[in-house]
Amino acid sequence: MAARIDHLVTSGTFALDGGEWDVDNNVWIVGDDTEAIVIDAAHDAAAIEAALNGRTLRAIVCTHAHNDHIDAAPALADATGAPILLHPDDLPLWKQTHPDRLPDGELADGQELEIAGTTLKVLHTPGHAPGAVCLHAPEQAAVFTGDTLFQGGPGATGRSFSHFPTIVASIRDRLLALPPETTVRTGHGDSTTIGAEAPHLDEWIARGH
Repeated sequence: MAARIDHLVTSGTFALDGGEWDVDNNVWIVGDDTEAIVIDAAHDAAAIEAALNGRTLRAIVCTHAHNDHIDAAPALADATGAPILLHPDDLPLWKQTHPDRLPDGELADGQELEIAGTTLKVLHTPGHAPGAVCLHAPEQAAVFTGDTLFQGGPGATGRSFSHFPTIVASIRDRLLALPPETTVRTGHGDSTTIGAEAPHLDEWIARGH
């Protein structure tokens, strides 16, 4: 059976630099009827486990280590036995949320994760966070961008560990090079496409946000 993409929205709090904000997060599940990978275990481990519906969870992949994307990861790992994977450049952020529990494995640029006959290629896209990654699934014509690229522009870069010129370079060099029909499945909000976002790169640079 071909892999499919399931979508779950969970709600909770994003906390960084002493501030807190209520947020809705997209949780993406890639797999078939027997096995799956979860991208960003946000807020509600029980809801994510229920959405798996008995499938074997092969990995919990973190696009970055802001707390709203990883807060449910240890509980989901404990419930399923799946390893948590994170780019090592985001360990300082991870430790702010989970000081007593390290990820189980590292993500690296160019690494390929296989699930249900589908390949997810890791693209290191720093800027929103030092270890931010996107996951390109060519067979699904999709890229999972976490908080690197949204409908309407780059992710936020106004807080610790973030850098606007770096995120713009990541988007320009790594994401806008993908086929224009590629669906951008984001960490928050609605999906978009590479083709819809590519023409606006100069506008984002001019805004400098």
